[in-house]
Amino acid sequence: MAAGLYAFAAKTDPFAELLRKLQEYTSRYPTEKVHIHIDKPYYSIGDDIWLKAYVTQGNTGEPTSLSNILYVELIDQRDSLQKQLKLEMKAGLAWADFRLTDSLEEGNYRIRAYTQWMRNAGPQFFFDKMVKIGNGWTNRVFTSTSSNTLKEGMGERIATSVTFADREGKPMAGNEVAFNVLLNGKSVHRGKATTSPSGEAKISILNTLPGVLQAGTIEATISLPDGSKVTKSIPLRNTSSRTDVQFLPEGGNLISGLPAKVAVKAISSNGRGMDVAGKILDDQGTEVLSFQTSNLGMGYFFLTPEKGRTYHAKLDIPNSETKIELPKAQDSGYSLAVNNMDSTRIAIKVMASADRLGQGELNLLAHRNGNVLFMTKVPTERQITSLSIPKKDLPSGIAAITLFSADNSPIAERIVFIDNTTDKIALDISGLREAYGRKENVELGLSANTGTAPVQGSFSVSVTNASVVAPDTDNETNILTSMLLTSELKGYVERPNRYFQGRDVTARAQLDELMLTQGWRKIEWRDLNAQKMPVFAAEKELQINGTLISGGKPLANGKVSLMSSSRGIFAIDTIADANGRFSFDKLSFTGTRSFAVQARTEKDKRNLDIRLDVLNPELVNKSKNMADTETDVNNSLKTYLKENTAYILQKEKSGFISRVNKLKQVEIVGKKSAKAPNSANLNGIDVADAILTSDDLKNAPLLSQFLTGRLLGVNIENGFAFNNRDKTRMWVYLDGVRVVGPLPDTGYSGGVAVDEGSMSLDDFVVNDIESIEILRDIAKTTVYGTSAGVILITTKKFNENIASKVAPGIISTVQKGYYANRQFYSPKYEGKDDTTPDLRTTAYWNPHLVSGKDGRANISFFNPDQPGTYRLVIEGIDAFGNLARKTLQYQVK
Repeated sequence: MAAGLYAFAAKTDPFAELLRKLQEYTSRYPTEKVHIHIDKPYYSIGDDIWLKAYVTQGNTGEPTSLSNILYVELIDQRDSLQKQLKLEMKAGLAWADFRLTDSLEEGNYRIRAYTQWMRNAGPQFFFDKMVKIGNGWTNRVFTSTSSNTLKEGMGERIATSVTFADREGKPMAGNEVAFNVLLNGKSVHRGKATTSPSGEAKISILNTLPGVLQAGTIEATISLPDGSKVTKSIPLRNTSSRTDVQFLPEGGNLISGLPAKVAVKAISSNGRGMDVAGKILDDQGTEVLSFQTSNLGMGYFFLTPEKGRTYHAKLDIPNSETKIELPKAQDSGYSLAVNNMDSTRIAIKVMASADRLGQGELNLLAHRNGNVLFMTKVPTERQITSLSIPKKDLPSGIAAITLFSADNSPIAERIVFIDNTTDKIALDISGLREAYGRKENVELGLSANTGTAPVQGSFSVSVTNASVVAPDTDNETNILTSMLLTSELKGYVERPNRYFQGRDVTARAQLDELMLTQGWRKIEWRDLNAQKMPVFAAEKELQINGTLISGGKPLANGKVSLMSSSRGIFAIDTIADANGRFSFDKLSFTGTRSFAVQARTEKDKRNLDIRLDVLNPELVNKSKNMADTETDVNNSLKTYLKENTAYILQKEKSGFISRVNKLKQVEIVGKKSAKAPNSANLNGIDVADAILTSDDLKNAPLLSQFLTGRLLGVNIENGFAFNNRDKTRMWVYLDGVRVVGPLPDTGYSGGVAVDEGSMSLDDFVVNDIESIEILRDIAKTTVYGTSAGVILITTKKFNENIASKVAPGIISTVQKGYYANRQFYSPKYEGKDDTTPDLRTTAYWNPHLVSGKDGRANISFFNPDQPGTYRLVIEGIDAFGNLARKTLQYQVK
């Protein structure tokens, strides 16, 4: 379509050049979007979060071909990264899970997902979803919190009541509570209190900057009768009673004499929309109109500003500014009015002030993610020009409508949402009955199509007991919301799914108000001329890259070897390029793996520096979804926790999960600290015939000299260690990687010869060694596949993705590989008389249900024991980026 539009524009038309730059920019800097489908809207400690990732390319909408690696993170309410998964994607798809061990606290967590390429656009475009995680399994203290704010002088007093209770709901009376109140991360008040007979502790502070400090936390530590202490992190949602109100003219500006739609957005201090009412007055105090919002603080009114007049809003909101100035109207210019209420077309009016008549043609452009959808010339002989854009062939999602002046400067912009049913996958489910029995087999057929054509796609399916896991239909993860709406809007979108639950005029009007307010933005077309270089490259595979340095300069043509003995011996060679750069690509491994990188010059000199590329981790930003924060997560999930805890305890009893933390702090007497705590010893920590620590090596000039005569049954010759038993050379491992093998040693692995015999004990930098373990006993060396004896050297810097230099021309590093997927456990009861209670709240999870060329696939699972209403959620995508989502219900009696 774009090529035809370019042809429409004359070659001499400067606007054709702008379109060419738009296409070039979109091609050079394509975006990526992520959606994560999770099996439940909230969880409990002891649960698993099962997830499926869908990643698309913004300019095509199809599964991404840019990146093959995705990062999925679990972040707690203190903005601390708790878990990170590194997922290998195939055709933009991946799946995994988070185990919620009892080392985690209950709270408001976030699931954040992104590719390295997405970091170029910034974290505001990452997938970032708040998920509540409660704890009914190991938690002993439950809280219930209430707060209110009262104006006091120039500040506001926050009065908070925290009630503490045990697992049975019995008040914790007479307990000492130490608390620390933080506002915007800064400690503003510390104190102590004693709980009342009802378990209540009262905390009162004065917020002296309510316009600035609008987010807070109470860190409350309660002392228990057994001497232990439990700390609760309690979010403060109401630290100010002020409301922020914005007025946003459609298209960007008010023009004197031209009618304009002015959007209103009112946000309370907790980040959620708050409906307001007010009046618009001019600078002479004359009331022009009244208005009222009714859509989560959003609404609009029409205003035709008079030349020379200014306008302000007078609001009736306690503790907030009662007078807010509207944007000043320009005396001359153009305005844009868009009506998106018709399901078949977008109606547009372009208006010009009288002095702009006859000043050349304007250009109107509609595009989505840089793809041109519509363009036309707009004459300026009349003050009002009306036109329309048919919606039939427009793709679903957010489209930008931009008006350009005669010199191709952007002068007005408006975004609209297109909801086209023809580009979504229709799902039909056959075989579903209204009711089933406990542990009964559910067998369903799935049929996917677009129009009349069958669809071959990948789908994720979750089935949960909605009587226990009550759906959060407005906020749960939703592939349509993620891919079409929130991924393209900055900031917090309140209850986003509500815009997809109806296709009537009311739903379209509410969504359009969101576009007018949340999507209102200034034009950034200047980026088309920018020649910016992406900081983060798109990751296609696991790689270890670096540079060889000699004498402070890059060394060309050096030989570099990569070795690892983790889970089998592995070694490859490469040659550095003219700039000293080397790369080991097409690596594939799971978990973390230890590597040694060894380098030599063409003349076999070893005094080289090896500098590995380090990818700095993405910092944890403040959540844009703070408004979804729940003050007392356990209290809000008490129904789910009550039902689900029985299942968690059943899993613990069966050995599927175990407790990491003990309920009480236990003092361990007589346990010695490990001499080699960071060793990769396959026999276990400190299981060795002799151990030397860094303290033992303090004054050692050379390692061979220090070891000579100190080790029973070991002889040191020419810098190598030999076993006196059979005169064989001992193997040496550096941070788990074999760097010295037997003599002679062909060391072939994958057709590449490994020269391990050239590295002597004196090549190691003694000051960098944390421990040395000597294994002589065959019972200890057998696990390494030798009877010659083994020396294990562990360096002081043994951190993931950080290189540690231990000898000239050799470094060790630990690299993170892909997450190894686990399979969801789905029992089969057919033909079995199993009386064991099945208390699962997630009955079924399949992250990769693939439909065939006929668009069909089968679903089969067994119900748990719990009766109730079960909810089936299916999401998916095909190779063309068409999306699918369907929910169904049935009963288990």
